[in-house]
Amino acid sequence: MKRLIACLLIALSLAVSCRSGREVAVITDEVRIAAINGSLLDSLENQITVTPVKVQSGFILEGRWDLREYAKLRFLAHNANEDDYLYLFVYLENETPDETVRPSKGISEDWVKVAPGETKLLEIDLPCDIAHPEVNRLLTLMKGTPYNEFKHRRYGVDLSDVRRIRFLSRRQYPGSSWAVEHLVLVPGERKAPDYMQLDSASFFPMIDRYGQFKHRDWPGKTHSDADLRMARTEEEKDLAAHPGPTGWNQYGGWADGPRFEATGHFRVEKIKGKWWMIDPEGCLFWSHGIVRVNASSAVTPLQGKKLASRNYMFEYLPSEGDPLYQFRFTNDELLSPYYEQWQEDSTFDFSSANIYRKYGPEYKSVWSDLAHRRLRSWGLNTIANSSDKDICRQDRTPFIDRFEIRSVPIEGADGQWLPIMDPFDPSFRQSIEAQLKAHQRDIKDPYLLGYFVDNEIHWGDETHAARCVANAPESQAAKKVMRTFLKERYGKAVEPSAASEEDLLLFNKALIEKYYKVIRESFDRYAPGVLYMGCRFASFVCSNPDVITIGAKYCDVISHNQYRYTVGSYHLPGGIDKPVMIGEWHMGAYDRGMFHPSLQQCDSQDERGYFYKEYVRSALGNPLIVGVHWHQFMDQATTGRFDGENFQAGFLDCCDTPYPETIAACREVGYDLYQTRFGEVLK
Repeated sequence: MKRLIACLLIALSLAVSCRSGREVAVITDEVRIAAINGSLLDSLENQITVTPVKVQSGFILEGRWDLREYAKLRFLAHNANEDDYLYLFVYLENETPDETVRPSKGISEDWVKVAPGETKLLEIDLPCDIAHPEVNRLLTLMKGTPYNEFKHRRYGVDLSDVRRIRFLSRRQYPGSSWAVEHLVLVPGERKAPDYMQLDSASFFPMIDRYGQFKHRDWPGKTHSDADLRMARTEEEKDLAAHPGPTGWNQYGGWADGPRFEATGHFRVEKIKGKWWMIDPEGCLFWSHGIVRVNASSAVTPLQGKKLASRNYMFEYLPSEGDPLYQFRFTNDELLSPYYEQWQEDSTFDFSSANIYRKYGPEYKSVWSDLAHRRLRSWGLNTIANSSDKDICRQDRTPFIDRFEIRSVPIEGADGQWLPIMDPFDPSFRQSIEAQLKAHQRDIKDPYLLGYFVDNEIHWGDETHAARCVANAPESQAAKKVMRTFLKERYGKAVEPSAASEEDLLLFNKALIEKYYKVIRESFDRYAPGVLYMGCRFASFVCSNPDVITIGAKYCDVISHNQYRYTVGSYHLPGGIDKPVMIGEWHMGAYDRGMFHPSLQQCDSQDERGYFYKEYVRSALGNPLIVGVHWHQFMDQATTGRFDGENFQAGFLDCCDTPYPETIAACREVGYDLYQTRFGEVLK
């Protein structure tokens, strides 16, 4: 008989044999199960079912295991959702703190995926022993390292005393359901790659002159400048053989399709139940693009105020007098502020250096021209935000841009990139208007799709911003407005600290309304007719649906970054009918020398190509979505950027070599995207 448990610890009775050399069940009499994020747990014998109530939900097995004689954790996983992939993280942990969402210290991590409606037998490799922990300690400022290439994000776990096994689903919409059962430990030897047996003297330097990992080889790896020149020649043949889709106009719109009102700029319109963009000539347009079309994608810090020198990692770094010394500085307009903490000439731009080697001193003009030809050949029609403005302004490929409001933040409303700025402070409007005035050249450009304003703000729950305002200093403009709001509501002065939950909820909505309203008014005045594309919500921002429902009143397009395998089931809260732009998505794998597969993992480049097609086709079939923008054009640095990200996220590696599997997939869906989206055969 099933028992329904919510946020409770329970005991499961299951007979277990623990003799060495045999598979043994993980769940024993002594094991307890704890819910994560209030999930509902059904237990039937050794099956555990989770019905998420948040986008990160799951369960924890608490017990005590000695796993030194075992090589794998095997289990059966079932994804009951018919639309979304199950993206399941599995952690082994030593400590048992009270928290139940973020992993504790001393962990090993692995991840798996299960297709919609699929039941799949899965195996998690247990972490290997480290022969030289001093090498691991020297692998600094990297989200992924050579020591976690096989998905074990940390090797600090002591397998002789594992206290918790955590299962956590991520990026899955609430209301779905998944289950695991028959958890068993599989005996065997845990063997590390050969390079993990090297001591520090043999392991370092680990990065070659081109920015690649030295201790492995893979298809497409660059070994010499001659390889770079050969890759250039081979790609020119490929581009000549694939000039791009037929039936597109100069903007990448559907010249062979139906025509609509031409206004000389991009706009949006709902046609036959589906949202579309309309290009300046009145043709249907669906934005298929890439973020950060920029040569400076593989910039890595060498040392800084809080980072000891990492020069020991690199086989080659140019000195003054070397033509490549120019790349010891950060030239990326968008990200350069994030490198201010690093000392001068203490970064190296491997991607730009390789492009210089490949194309010579005139690399900028050659590579800029090539960027446009590549996009068209690959079936892409948009240079997405955070790209090189000199490339955007050639008026050969439509582009979209973004800027951040930089005024007075709401104290305590911190975020990954920027906090929520105070929309009641006069500097808020001033910042928006100043930036729109500064962008007048682009605002008048018919190739401009529109502007995102801000990026992945942490909006929090329905009262988050209001709580921050209530606790802010008296100088905060929003706090003065809150005092007036409370006085009008109650007819007397009320301290913000004494505001009720309903007060906070109402003021939070008023603050969000002010945020969007000021931006809209500024666009109407200084950028009339230019699309306001929203604030690029983080992948799962919607713990507060108000930011979308209110934003929909003022934005021309809702922008939402969606790191998933498909987006066919994507929808807006409350049935809102508004065009949506997917501002970021990507996926990657470990099989081409990178140490992190990006925010969505694939098992290989072939599988990456498969899911590229799946994602774009699912977006083309979603009536709300008017485009998808892959993040990003080139891979990040193997040794990490300013925040440690080192994702295999590019269409190109750090040596400017395309990933053929991804390119082929992009062409397959890109060349027919209008016929697929329109869904009718035109006579």
